[in-house]
Amino acid sequence: MCHIIVIGAGITGVTTAYELSLLGYQVTVVDKHLYPAMETSFANGGQLSACNAEVWNQKATVLNGIKWMSQKSAPLLLNPSFSMHKYAWLLEFMGNIKHYKANSQETVRMALLARQRLFEIAEKEKIEFNLEKRGILHFYHNKVEYDTAIKVNEMLCEGGLERYAVTNQEMQSIEPSLRGSYYGGFYCPGDATGDIHKFTMGLAETTQRLGVKYLFGMDASAIHLNEQGVRVLLKPSDENMEKPANTIEILNADALVICGGVGSYHLAEMLGDRVNIYPVKGYSITVELKDSTSQQHAPWVSLLDESAKIVSSRLGIDRLRVAGTAEFNGYNRDIRSDRIQPLIDWLHRNFDLSTEFAIPWAGLRPMMPIVNRGKRERVFYNTGHGHLGWTLSAATAVMISQQIAQSHPI
Repeated sequence: MCHIIVIGAGITGVTTAYELSLLGYQVTVVDKHLYPAMETSFANGGQLSACNAEVWNQKATVLNGIKWMSQKSAPLLLNPSFSMHKYAWLLEFMGNIKHYKANSQETVRMALLARQRLFEIAEKEKIEFNLEKRGILHFYHNKVEYDTAIKVNEMLCEGGLERYAVTNQEMQSIEPSLRGSYYGGFYCPGDATGDIHKFTMGLAETTQRLGVKYLFGMDASAIHLNEQGVRVLLKPSDENMEKPANTIEILNADALVICGGVGSYHLAEMLGDRVNIYPVKGYSITVELKDSTSQQHAPWVSLLDESAKIVSSRLGIDRLRVAGTAEFNGYNRDIRSDRIQPLIDWLHRNFDLSTEFAIPWAGLRPMMPIVNRGKRERVFYNTGHGHLGWTLSAATAVMISQQIAQSHPI
């Protein structure tokens, strides 16, 4: 039987392992953490959002990044300190601005396929992850923002998205807990929300029943390739207290899939590949709704405030996830209070609920993702997908699995 190693047990790695196991491959997943989904797949915004498929490669993103450099609470924050990796990534990012429309519409099409595939997996495997199929409501505070949104909506709908304009009154009907006054909005009824960590953990359990092996608490220290296959040298990660630090384990396989999120950049360097991924930090808070008033007034329909670039997702009766902001600051994972406070303030402006029990979190999105084979025929990449990592994961897992099947049949 053909053996495939998957490095990374986040949403991308676990969905890849699932699709490969369905095709009949022997699969081993390696992760430096002790459990699945402990990095970017732990506490994201919770949206399965085809409606958010507009790519970031546009002039407005660059201009806003420059404009907001001095504002610590800005939705987009760029640390101007020099880094060859960061500025090489920015140059490539700006070079793709000319493909903004085509890339956005292709992302819509992929997101719609991925959304349906994820629903199918969840139903078939009976995974419980606080799924809410109530759609996503975007709202705008002024005419300038709304007029821009009209053009974006037309572009996304050309790509196959079902999303339509709603008035302030209609927004209140869709989500009665909203207490502000807004200029207008757009509603995408087919989108959904849920807990990405619960889903990934549930799917990992499913893959184990299908025969997938997981090696947690292990780092890939070296990767060797030859005509016979792939050899990965593993050592215990800093989290692994059970094995001596100088332990070396050898794992042999026929092919390798890098699903390491922002860590894919360094793993690719080991293999002589250039994977120009840069980490963009996002923040979230998970609000525990401990009192009946907060549970009653917290929104059930997922929201996206386009001015603040903040999203919300209801995770069952007693939790609300609020996420937002983008910070270009390397691999720094520190949780900054001045980046968390805007999320709390946003809740107080728009809802009548308590934020006394709000748990902060920060994760690194892998921007400029890769889903393809590397220079060598036994190496493949499915690296994660920026702000749409969960949304696209089910589709890219199928894509990379099919590529592997074509070149390394069972």
